[in-house]
Amino acid sequence: MFSSDEIERYARHIVLRDVGGPGQQKLKAARVLIVGAGGLGAPLIHYLAAAGIGELGIIDDDVVSLSNLQRQILFRSCDVGRPKTECAAEVVTGLNPHVKVTPYNLRLDESNAASVIRDWDIVADGSDNFATRYLVSDTCFYERRPLVTAALGAFDGSLTTLRPYETDAAGTPRPTYRCLFPDLPPPGTIPACAEAGVIGALAGVVGTLMALEVIREIVGFGENLVGRLLLIDAMTMRFEIIGYNWDPANPLNGAEVQKKRLRDPDGLHDQPDDPSDKHFKLCSL
Repeated sequence: MFSSDEIERYARHIVLRDVGGPGQQKLKAARVLIVGAGGLGAPLIHYLAAAGIGELGIIDDDVVSLSNLQRQILFRSCDVGRPKTECAAEVVTGLNPHVKVTPYNLRLDESNAASVIRDWDIVADGSDNFATRYLVSDTCFYERRPLVTAALGAFDGSLTTLRPYETDAAGTPRPTYRCLFPDLPPPGTIPACAEAGVIGALAGVVGTLMALEVIREIVGFGENLVGRLLLIDAMTMRFEIIGYNWDPANPLNGAEVQKKRLRDPDGLHDQPDDPSDKHFKLCSL
């Protein structure tokens, strides 16, 4: 049930035909884990809190720096030097006291990813490095959690949704992150934000689209981005969607894994975080 304050707060959702009261109840019951409270995470956190997500988990091990303020709209000048998760929790509580916040002032790695991610309903990854993206996507596959993942370049961005633990109507597995990006880029080939720069407002656009996709996954309206990659070119203000499919050679749910599952239907999931599995243990990244 909603309080009178919540009914007024969420009135524009409640009157929406494809959200309504039932959809708002789904949002209130949802628990969303956000990886990264930076350029993408800042608008994502704002809009998920405003939307009335029941609980937000926020992972980041960094502190606010002055150079963050050009795009990370969660923070103020007086926050410089403070943990990002602490500041983010204060912003969420100030914006919507009905939202519970669980901050994780840590960096995800192979030793903690599974135990953290399995406690949440859906994950949104706005991290700024490929190692974390592969770790999060692999872990979400093994823990059977939907993942909305995005990335920023200097003048471009991308966004997709992953549910690779499911199959489509024909029985084909849905694609993994490794179907889209099979291999980690060689070191130095893609410059970091600090080296290449980024247009601050673009982070707001992509982070906001992440929030929309998370809300869509929870409520269930429209067509999601599973098997579709949204590309944003800020230089030409062009938005484009390209499709991508399951790769039978991928190491998570590829053809060989499917054969193994048929031979041993219980063995694949009994020990999903076995550190001897080279595709799960990503310390080499």
